Amino acid sequence: MPKILIIRFSSIGDIVWTTPIVRCVKEQIPQCELHFVTKASYAEMLAGNPYIDKLFLLKDDLAGLTKELSAEKYDYVIDLHKNLRTLKMKFSLSGKKFTYNKYVLERWLFVKFKINKMPPTHIIDRYFDAVAPLGVRNDGKGLDYFILPAHEVDVTKYLPVEFQDGYTVYVIGGSEATKKLPHDKMLELCQKINTPVVLIGGKEDVENGDRLVQVAKFPIVNLAGKLTISQSASVVKQAKRVFGHDTGLTQIAAAFHDTIYSIWGTTVPLFGIKPYAKNSILLENKNLDCRPCSKAGAAVCPLGHFKCMNDLTLEFE
Repeated sequence: MPKILIIRFSSIGDIVWTTPIVRCVKEQIPQCELHFVTKASYAEMLAGNPYIDKLFLLKDDLAGLTKELSAEKYDYVIDLHKNLRTLKMKFSLSGKKFTYNKYVLERWLFVKFKINKMPPTHIIDRYFDAVAPLGVRNDGKGLDYFILPAHEVDVTKYLPVEFQDGYTVYVIGGSEATKKLPHDKMLELCQKINTPVVLIGGKEDVENGDRLVQVAKFPIVNLAGKLTISQSASVVKQAKRVFGHDTGLTQIAAAFHDTIYSIWGTTVPLFGIKPYAKNSILLENKNLDCRPCSKAGAAVCPLGHFKCMNDLTLEFE
């Protein structure tokens, strides 16, 4: 019985991208014992995953956790994070090591000089390249997100009666300001959605959400900052449609919906990071030669005009 460890410390979108690998490794390597290690703050994302036999959580003690993992005597270690910490961890673990190509140079050329040498593949496909030597192949079943019963949300308790016939989720969050629409464009998007709107995000998005609620003349509820990751995923799962910026909950939405509307500013889906859905509808301003200006977003537009979002045409069916 081969014992296998998958490493991905963070973050929300990247962790949900590992779920097809988890499923396919477990199903395609006979009788394997599959372990996973991630940061403790993301435990609920994987706690209900039936393909994971044992979940290890990184808190503050990397050395202590590495020692604990060393005792497991792994046959294979699959690093789907690939940074200095995971490199240090791998060196202390037994077994054959596998990792993926992050295309760091190609991404740098794209951001710095707008020279696109990125492969036309999703990061998930690169993850599968890493496990191909083990005979693991993509089964085409997409993402998984298993919500524990304790995290399932009864939307009738959170949403007014006019939402009970259906609502659209707008994920208003984003790790940086240049990955999020400005307030007036957020309002324009909500108006064009033309159904009751539920806003989802973190605590840092509460103010933006409250501002939208204050000026909106249509049914809208702000749940930003009120839910855990999995509770937010539950609300997303029950929505009729999902719109979102380049952020984790937008990626999670692809585990539940065939069609996802994603909004792009400083970053670009050509990094291989569009929502992994059957029908991934991209809302982006392609009439600019300054995109991408960052690999992961920035606090302000480096050119000061923020045209990627300010001039974005919000058209969709």
